[in-house]
Amino acid sequence: MMLISCIMWMKTMRTLVDLGNTQIQALDELSKKDKRSRAALIRQAIDEYLAKRHSKQEGDAFGLWGKRKVDGLVYQEKVRSEW
Repeated sequence: MMLISCIMWMKTMRTLVDLGNTQIQALDELSKKDKRSRAALIRQAIDEYLAKRHSKQEGDAFGLWGKRKVDGLVYQEKVRSEW
């Protein structure tokens, strides 16, 4: 039982963040409306931000080769023949 609680403790970290009064007020209003803690709202917001950034990074690379006029396999074989 003690080992399990230690492992779970290591998966979370308390972080201090300075928020402005407007942000705190908006979070308090959402917190009351959704019946969730400010911390839960902030964690959700961070999760959504990270997911959006991750998908954007994947999208940045997707289709880069498609703009080229050369067949990918032909290009690969040409480059490898130079070795």
